[in-house]
Amino acid sequence: MNLRFLETFLWAARLGSFSRAAEKLNTTQAAISNRIATLEQELGVRLFDRETRQIRLTPHGHRALAQADQIVRLANDFREAMSDPAALGGTVRIGTVDTVVYGWLPELIQRMQARYPSVELDLNVDTSVRLAQKIRDGSIDIAIIMGPVLEPDIRSVEVCTFESCWVASTRLDLPETDIGLSDIAGFPLLTFSKGSQPHKALLDLLADAGVDDIRIYNSNSLAIMSRLVSSGVGIGALPVVLVEDLVAAGIVRMLPIKPAVPSLTFHTVYQERPDNALARVIAELAAEIAAETTACRLPYKQAFAPAD
Repeated sequence: MNLRFLETFLWAARLGSFSRAAEKLNTTQAAISNRIATLEQELGVRLFDRETRQIRLTPHGHRALAQADQIVRLANDFREAMSDPAALGGTVRIGTVDTVVYGWLPELIQRMQARYPSVELDLNVDTSVRLAQKIRDGSIDIAIIMGPVLEPDIRSVEVCTFESCWVASTRLDLPETDIGLSDIAGFPLLTFSKGSQPHKALLDLLADAGVDDIRIYNSNSLAIMSRLVSSGVGIGALPVVLVEDLVAAGIVRMLPIKPAVPSLTFHTVYQERPDNALARVIAELAAEIAAETTACRLPYKQAFAPAD
C-alpha cells in the first residue's frame, strides 16, 4: 500500500476538499482524485461521497481514518527515529510574536541550522490571535504564542514566561521612588493590540485598581511601542526583554509601580498530525532554549514532563 496515498486520504478528510488537499500537498486536484481512486480500488470500498464542491467520508472512510492516521504516524516516527537528524528535510512554517523575536528566536533559528541543516524556515510574525487561527487552519506548522489553544488534536506546551514592566523615558519628570498609578495618569499607556491577552490583563489591572481615566494607545508592533516610549510619548506596559537594552543605555527606566504589569506566558502550539513531526522537534528545541534563557521562568523538563 502506498503511504503517500494514505497521507493524501488523511489530508482530504481533514480539509474536506480535494482542491485544498492539492494545495496543501503541492500537487493538482486531478492527482489527488487519482490517488484516492487508486486507494479505493485497492481497498475495494468507497472512502468518500463526492458532491459538487464538497466531499464527505463514507462509513468505510470514517472507519479507515483512525487506522490510516496510525499507520502514517508510525511510519513518520520510524523515519524520525532511524534517520540522521542532519538529513531531516522539508520546510517548517513557524509563527511567532514580537516578544519572542526580541527574546530567544535568533538562538532557536541558529540551533535549527546547526542540528537540521536541510530544513528550510518560513517565518511569520503576527499577533497571537491570528497565529492561533493559522494553526487551526493548517497554514502554519507551529506557533510560539500567548496561548494555550485548547482544541482537539492541537498540542499546547507552556515553555516560557516573560516578565513585564512599567517603563518610561528618562526625559519624563516622574518621581524616582514612591510612584503610583496616579503619577502616570496624565500620560497615555502604550501596550499591546486591542483584544490581546496582555491588553485584557492590563484593563483588568486598572479596573481592580479603580483607575478608569487613563488613555491607552495600542499597537501590534512592539518596535513602534518601544520607540514611542523612548521618545517620551507615554508610559509603556511592555515586556522587560523588549526594553532592557534601552534601560542599559539610559534611554528609558523601569518604574517601580504597584501593581506590577502582568507577565506574559508563551506556549508552543501545533497540530498533532502524523506528518507534522518537524513541529514536535522544533517545539522541544524551543523549550530547551527557553529554559536556558534567564528571562524565562519555566524549565525545559517541566515543559515536556509527562502529565500525571
